[in-house]
Amino acid sequence: MDRRRNAILETLLDEFDFTHRSLAAEVNRVAEGIFGRRGDCTDRHVRRWVSGEVRWPWTKYLLPLEQIFGRPAQALGFVPRGKRSANLPRPPLPRSPSPMTVQEGSVQRRRLITASAAVTVAFALGIDDTPTRGRLAMSDVDRIQRRISRLDAHFFAIGGGPLVSVSTTYITKLREALDGCTYGERVEQALHGAISSLYASAGWAAHDTGDAEQASLLHAAGLQSAMLSGQPAAVARAWSDLSLQARRAGRHREAVQITKAALDNRRVCADPRLATLLLARLAIGQARTRDHTGSARSLHRAEQAFDRINPAESVPTWLAFLTSAELSGLAAIAHRALGQYDRAEAATAQALDLLPEPMLRNRTYYTVQLAELQLAQGEREKAAATIATLDTAAALDSPIITNRLTAVRRTLTPA
Repeated sequence: MDRRRNAILETLLDEFDFTHRSLAAEVNRVAEGIFGRRGDCTDRHVRRWVSGEVRWPWTKYLLPLEQIFGRPAQALGFVPRGKRSANLPRPPLPRSPSPMTVQEGSVQRRRLITASAAVTVAFALGIDDTPTRGRLAMSDVDRIQRRISRLDAHFFAIGGGPLVSVSTTYITKLREALDGCTYGERVEQALHGAISSLYASAGWAAHDTGDAEQASLLHAAGLQSAMLSGQPAAVARAWSDLSLQARRAGRHREAVQITKAALDNRRVCADPRLATLLLARLAIGQARTRDHTGSARSLHRAEQAFDRINPAESVPTWLAFLTSAELSGLAAIAHRALGQYDRAEAATAQALDLLPEPMLRNRTYYTVQLAELQLAQGEREKAAATIATLDTAAALDSPIITNRLTAVRRTLTPA
């Protein structure tokens, strides 16, 4: 029998910080919610899946695994035994429900799935292991930062989804640590920086779910924690998020003023990555206020700052999205705001060409943006071809992006 190690599952175990034993325990917990009885998975099962000895597990294991990782079985590296085995049976639905029951059930299932996914991510990150008593050292802070990095990576991979509740739960844990533990000044500032980072993550996740009010409150709280941290980069990130929030609310002049205030910090301007992000967002704000000259100047300065980035230096996970692809995408948003649809289309296409494959959220975002720009120029056939490139089976968890995608598809559908 051809045995190939399941490298995808092995990578997911590392990404979600699962051991063989902890994944087996999580499979059993999720199985109880699906089948009404606790599963019988052991670490031996997981070892056999990873080694490739078992290439298509039983349904009682596959369904929980799909729910835990938020992707279909074949995207977990499993190989079906045949066409029939690839069609997994699903638990039976209640018989003959009324239309109202169906609607209520759909809402409840969405809440259940979101809640279950949140619990799964929180479990994988080990949030419950955060100490709330005793002495905290920088090694504890390093573990906290690694968890936040995995949370950010999850967002960039598939979108916000359940990450609001995960982030705010973690914030509560860290606040308990601040109140219940002892530590030095350096650790205290680092903890405030971690909390600020989590508020930023939660704010972006809230934006992804379409909750602008909650996103605004979370970003404001993030600024407060950033200021307590004494970290210029954390403060700049918080100001940047608040600027973006103001822009989404239509307060474009306020967005410009906030971004300029963040750029007044010399230490921020000395960081080429932060300067690139802030200048690109400033260009968008200026475009929205019809400042053509200012927008062009800020875009040029953003490109100059990007050229100063040393690719050998380590990158904070939250800034990992700021690649040449993202810079092209941000430039496209500015061109679009100025009504320069042809330039915006070219820049968006360039962003998609340069974008790394794993960044599903950003790829979907810019694909939808490209189709919108093509529709704005009357290019319906090109827009339809653009949308057709999207992987409909991909597990994107960003309602605000999927709603835009739905709107484009509705426009393309003949009346």
